[in-house]
Amino acid sequence: MVDWTHLKTLVTENPLQALRRRNPVFYERYAEKTDEYGFDLKTWARWEPFFRFCFEDYFKVEVRGIENIPHDGRAIIVGNHSGVIPIDGAMMSMAMGNSHPSARRIRYLITDWFFGLPFLGNWMRETGQVRASLEIAEKLLDADEIIGLYPEGIRGVGKPFRDRYRVLDFHPGFVKLAITTQSPIVLVATVGGDEIFPNFTNLRSLATYMKLPFFPITPAFPWLPFPLWITPLPVRWLMNIHKPIKLDYPPEKATDRKLVREIAKDIQFQIQRDLNELFEKRKTLFTGWEDC
Repeated sequence: MVDWTHLKTLVTENPLQALRRRNPVFYERYAEKTDEYGFDLKTWARWEPFFRFCFEDYFKVEVRGIENIPHDGRAIIVGNHSGVIPIDGAMMSMAMGNSHPSARRIRYLITDWFFGLPFLGNWMRETGQVRASLEIAEKLLDADEIIGLYPEGIRGVGKPFRDRYRVLDFHPGFVKLAITTQSPIVLVATVGGDEIFPNFTNLRSLATYMKLPFFPITPAFPWLPFPLWITPLPVRWLMNIHKPIKLDYPPEKATDRKLVREIAKDIQFQIQRDLNELFEKRKTLFTGWEDC
């Protein structure tokens, strides 16, 4: 049975009061503080019950290793990307904001294309996302925040169903960032997101014509009316969070391109190996890892 309690919060309680009552650690950390990138606690509180419903009741996300994310100080969250509509970052934010003893926000680095969309750009800023800029990332880490990124980029979101859980080559920029700022890297392998919107193919020519990053063909899109084509399948998710990796190199080694590429490739292989093991142990899409 699906529990609709979290969605009821959207209409029965003042969002900020509900957040303060239920999650005082998170509330006190960010209440009455101005964020130069546009984070607004009111907007977060307004949308949090919806994404918590998705996390706890719809996808029933299982999180392993949440304690591996540092309780304080800087960190870089790195994972595999998926979903056509990329909500994997939102699910990770729900885990950090609700399951971690030191609840904090994760500042995901988002490509400029999304910030150019009406409504969505402002919404993303107000819920804590930032532009994918090296300067912004360094400033956030210097302020001891957690940033999140997906080194596959937009390509990972648009993968066809036949290539699900096949990690594409990682852009090595996150390794350079970690060495420059002396920040630990926390790996997250996520199973479930690649199947919520099965993407049969990508019409590249049409995507180029419409100035979209990709144009997917799914069982619902573009055949069914809105909002049916953005309704995900209730696939069970699992997020496996690894222990932090501290790269033992001085900041000047960030300019060593060969070293940076080798580390990025090794981290990519670690996530791919983890995905392979989790995928093999899963029973079904809708029951997950029960009794395993």
